[in-house]
Amino acid sequence: MKRIIQQQPSGSFDIIIVGGGITGAALAYEASSAGLRVALFEKSDFGGATSSATSKLIHGGLRYLKNLELGLVRESLKERKTLSNIAPNFIYPVPFMIPTYKDSKSGKVVLGMGMVMYDLLGFDKKSTNDPSKKIPNFRSLSKQETRSLEHIVPTKNLTGSLIFYDYQNIFPERLTLAFLKSAEANGAALSNYAEVTGFVKKDEKINGVEVWDKIQNNTATYTAPLVVNCTGPWADRTIQRASQEETHHSIRRSEGIHILTRKLSANHAVSQVTKNERHIMVIPWRNHALIGTTDKEYLGDPDDYRVTKESILELLRDVNENYAVALEYEDVAFYYGGLRPLADTETENSYESSRKYEIFDNADEGLDGLITAEGGKYTTSRQLAETVMELIKKKTGKELPESNTSHRFLSGCEIPDMDAFLENLAHDHPDFSSETVSFLGKNYGTEAQRLFEMARKHPNLAEVLNSDGEILAEVVYAVEQESALFLDDVLFRRTGLGGLGHPGKEVLEKIAYTMKELLHWDRKTVHEQIEKAEQRFALPQD
Repeated sequence: MKRIIQQQPSGSFDIIIVGGGITGAALAYEASSAGLRVALFEKSDFGGATSSATSKLIHGGLRYLKNLELGLVRESLKERKTLSNIAPNFIYPVPFMIPTYKDSKSGKVVLGMGMVMYDLLGFDKKSTNDPSKKIPNFRSLSKQETRSLEHIVPTKNLTGSLIFYDYQNIFPERLTLAFLKSAEANGAALSNYAEVTGFVKKDEKINGVEVWDKIQNNTATYTAPLVVNCTGPWADRTIQRASQEETHHSIRRSEGIHILTRKLSANHAVSQVTKNERHIMVIPWRNHALIGTTDKEYLGDPDDYRVTKESILELLRDVNENYAVALEYEDVAFYYGGLRPLADTETENSYESSRKYEIFDNADEGLDGLITAEGGKYTTSRQLAETVMELIKKKTGKELPESNTSHRFLSGCEIPDMDAFLENLAHDHPDFSSETVSFLGKNYGTEAQRLFEMARKHPNLAEVLNSDGEILAEVVYAVEQESALFLDDVLFRRTGLGGLGHPGKEVLEKIAYTMKELLHWDRKTVHEQIEKAEQRFALPQD
């Protein structure tokens, strides 16, 4: 991946996309697949905000059935299967357990009816390209069976549980990268750390953007007849910047945080309903427990958002009240949070707000040439992009081909049979541990071959850095091939080296000094990068 802003300080495109999260990434792929000349600019790192703060799931949204959002659930379930087909190395079935209780508002019968509807809406879940991705129908378990499988389920008034399946998205940040790499393979021009600071207008119509390169500290100008605003929680701020005055366009922001602790559940993602009727989940991930999420309206400046100690403590209280565990603040190995953009501005409670997406032609606000896509879920981002393309066709009058992204492998994901792929990878690389083969195979797909080649050519890059078998070659690959420019980029969005908490002083320094040689940092920069990472790993004190 190459930063176009460093190579080409000006240029003309068919569309310009502002925002490099999953929505912008999916749209860049969709538009470039249709033959359009696309430029995408992201003010920080690709997928560095909302797209990296998920529960790491690709799901239909069982709870949306409560609000009878059948269309949203069906669309999500359709896209669930699509993503399992086009990105098989990232998407895996995971069993969910919902315990049932005598005193709960939704007993076993009511939940069972919801499960039947969920299975019906996901009628095509067993027609996946890879047989290992097929999802079975739900089933009911007794109280004894439930406790034998998951000891964290409280026994008081327990009547049993229901088991159903969704998918786990093992590395959302790298899946976002896969969309971007697919777009680049189609000719899209991409830049991270490139902030759109202004809009170009011609004949009272938006005709381009001014972009500040945060790395080179200079400004570039690019033109296009259409600019698409995919900035998520910043969508209204972007519109305001384009109009240069107050706008009536509003968006809600909801805070969602997650914490990581020692492993708590055996094999299931165990879901409970809190006393304020909000869902909480304990999800097995990388031999740890991923716990989340919260859902609280955020009213401040999205640029000022950070996870607070209070938010983590509130989540811990919910966990301790609803599971047979007793977690303390010090048990949190890692945490992260983000802001969800909610297109629904009318529902009183942000948790009850719809997760549907909306697409606006901002010509209605005097900003012809600007389109805004907001709201939605990670799961439905590809479909959102396909829908945006319909408006782009209408606005440009271009005859564009029908979308084919629902049945094309993403870049690096060209794997018809995941089990066979991993077996062949292990056979071809017997000098690497099974942990390394599994991690690289799943998180890099067909690109794993390049990492193994690097490690063989330079044996020092074969050094194993954690229990998952990650190797130093990933750091070099992130910088040389994936536009990683800072230590945080490598730790949290290119590799899993920081995703389980502090990797240890020696490993952290090894990563930083490897990047130093590649990016020509001085010692001061190295120390600044390490200090910033240390602060990110530390639990909040306020």
